[in-house]
Amino acid sequence: MKVFSKDDAQQVVVDFLKKERNTEEIAVASVEQKDGVWIVDGTCPINLQGHPWTERFEVIIDRKGKIKSMDFSLL
Repeated sequence: MKVFSKDDAQQVVVDFLKKERNTEEIAVASVEQKDGVWIVDGTCPINLQGHPWTERFEVIIDRKGKIKSMDFSLL
């Protein structure tokens, strides 16, 4: 089995958010491994009723690269 690296975890999240949030502007703030999972957090822009906002995200990925959970909140 391929070792899933920090860069791999970041790339999975960036690719997922580009599709999910329909944006190219993904700012990853940190990528850390904790208790056997990768935790990736950062910000991305969203448009709410014609107004631009910044949304914070945290995505948790397992050792195989599968997204286990995600959390989004407005800044």
